[in-house]
Amino acid sequence: MYISVLSGKGGTGKTLISTSFALSLENSTYIDLDVEAPNGAFFIKPDIKDEIVFNVPVPEIDESICTFCKKCSDACTYSAISIIPTVKKALVFPDLCHSCGVCSHVCPVEGAITEVDKEIGKIRIGEREHVRFIEGRIKIGEPSAVPLISGIVEEYVDFFRVNIVDSPPGSSCPVVESIKKCDYAILVTEPTPFGLSDLKLVVEMTKDMGKPAGVVINKYRSDFYELYEYLRKCDIPVVMKIPYSMEIQKMYSRGVPLIDILPNIKDDFKALYERIKNG
Repeated sequence: MYISVLSGKGGTGKTLISTSFALSLENSTYIDLDVEAPNGAFFIKPDIKDEIVFNVPVPEIDESICTFCKKCSDACTYSAISIIPTVKKALVFPDLCHSCGVCSHVCPVEGAITEVDKEIGKIRIGEREHVRFIEGRIKIGEPSAVPLISGIVEEYVDFFRVNIVDSPPGSSCPVVESIKKCDYAILVTEPTPFGLSDLKLVVEMTKDMGKPAGVVINKYRSDFYELYEYLRKCDIPVVMKIPYSMEIQKMYSRGVPLIDILPNIKDDFKALYERIKNG
């Protein structure tokens, strides 16, 4: 089971929900794919067992045998290679490269283009009691988090466990990459006009991707009619409500998980998992 927790913007409560969801279940894995600002470890408090450097291949051009025919630069959709025949110069821009390999494929000179590793981030793996912990951390200055997210999902997710994924905020490419293989999406929102506006973005995204979804209302104080009306039209259920509470905010700011603040909510998370598992 692969359950993604996402929202239309940061600060809505993804980590509040995803960490306690994982801690409530047996044989679970918490995966922090918010690789630009991971903070799940602050609440899970795992014992880190391994830290792995994550590399992507980028081209390196040997100008001593390159014929400067420009086939590689013409084939590169992302303008990551520039060939200047007049001065016999080949320039590679690693930050623009998407590691697709088309440049070496079209190059007519064997050995002129080779691929070298470029570090774009790290993956930390640990555990806490019954919870496995995986976290991605993008290297500062890297323009795209997608390769790191994709690499974690492909290489380190155990689909025989219950995976609770803390997705990046918003509805951009990293979010799409994080939910490609998810079985269910939990959309976290707040009962305000701004919360509804951001929620609409992820609802449209999950519907376009054919992902079943349910909504968790965080900081709930009273019913917000426009939110319920929108969810009714979209046929999306409200699966949980987290009350607005200064106590939750104070304890959460100290790294205390929600299930330690509201112990009874652990049963609610277990019931939610059973509901998702049984369709």
